[in-house]
Amino acid sequence: MDAMVRELSYAQAIQEAMAIAMDMDERVFLMGEDIGVYGGAFQVTGDLVERYGADRVIDTPISELGGAGVAVGAALTGMRPIFEFQFSDFATLAMEQIVNQAAKMRFMLGGEVSVPVVMRFPAGSGTGAAAQHSQSLEAWLGHVPGLKVIQPATPYDAKGMLLAAVADPDPVMIFEHKVLYKMKGPVPEGYYTVPIGKADIRREGRDLTIVATSIMVQK
Repeated sequence: MDAMVRELSYAQAIQEAMAIAMDMDERVFLMGEDIGVYGGAFQVTGDLVERYGADRVIDTPISELGGAGVAVGAALTGMRPIFEFQFSDFATLAMEQIVNQAAKMRFMLGGEVSVPVVMRFPAGSGTGAAAQHSQSLEAWLGHVPGLKVIQPATPYDAKGMLLAAVADPDPVMIFEHKVLYKMKGPVPEGYYTVPIGKADIRREGRDLTIVATSIMVQK
């Protein structure tokens, strides 16, 4: 394999993307429950608190609404927060900030402000986490004007799409299927982006179009 491309897991690719974003822009910081010393519910943030300190990898109280509100407010001041929900199910507790604030601010203020917040949602079933921790709510948020909703399917996508999301001036919701976290694949070193809103043709044909996202691309 090319020296510039390594095999990384989906989770490692996300962590590398966050580290690159934080190295490139001091406005980027992380927020979420247990993302500091514990390293996140799925160990995605890992040791980033040791590398960047508690001022940039911030453990939040168990209040998704409050944490999301702080992230949205920080984005309005020009910061670039990445807010992690422990499980996508808990987005329901923060709908006020996601739907009524983050999604609408640019339009309600005549385009004078932007809300460059990234929210990460571990989603989906298959890990034995039961009904309240296994939902896939991307379709809900996909119906909200003002939000960009993405679902990376590979480690390559996970890194590139997160870096694209951090650079985006609008709120981006990233749904990460939990079963994919351990999946490995080729990931280039350094900075690159995967365009948001542009499909990747995985297999060409003439008779049928199948559209899939996230783990279903692997199926």
